Amino acid sequence: MSDTAVTLITGGGSGIGAAVARRLLESGQRVAVTGRGQERLRAFGAELGDPEGLLTIRGNAADHGDVAAAVEATLKRFGRLDTVVANAGFATHDSVAEGDPAGWTEMVLTNVLGPALLIRASIDALRESRGRIVLVGSVAGFVNTPGNIYGATKWAVTGLAENTRREVTQWGVGVTLIAPGRVETPFWDGNGALPPGDLLTADQIADSVVWAMGQPAGVDVNTVVVRPLGQPN
Repeated sequence: MSDTAVTLITGGGSGIGAAVARRLLESGQRVAVTGRGQERLRAFGAELGDPEGLLTIRGNAADHGDVAAAVEATLKRFGRLDTVVANAGFATHDSVAEGDPAGWTEMVLTNVLGPALLIRASIDALRESRGRIVLVGSVAGFVNTPGNIYGATKWAVTGLAENTRREVTQWGVGVTLIAPGRVETPFWDGNGALPPGDLLTADQIADSVVWAMGQPAGVDVNTVVVRPLGQPN
């Protein structure tokens, strides 16, 4: 088994997940990324020159079978798993009083169930490697926004991170919640436009993720909230 670290990222074909994957590959690590769109995954691999250290896996982050299969495929290809990054998520960009409930189920399952399924599927491998779980939350999981159901899912992720840490720390597994503010990514596509004001880039958030992952053995960075300068809420 190689000593080179291995990371599995859900929703890794674009946005923050893709930026994290690039950073890790550039540093010599091996990376598996999942996503629902095969073409997007192929394009991402082609953009990077289809490196030997990249594994792309089509699958739904909210489906237990798909998540377990992704972990199994990663272990089969690379022989180990050191970090999982629960990045897959999206927003319906509507409100509880005036929104369309048709999109809520998929959002809640992806944003809340998805990270829990990834933790469950990977914990045995992470116990063996004394690895790390990274959950990509949001400032919306710390600050209330009127009627915002997406924000409620991210409050759930905030709670999941700490609840998970309290269980897995006994096994030497670290847990980090990265909570970005406004970031310029495909997240906003369903909103019709980018939000006003300054925005972070996906690469800037990736810097925070990789920094947390790179802490010395025995150091567990638990919560990192990252806003663009000028975002008040």
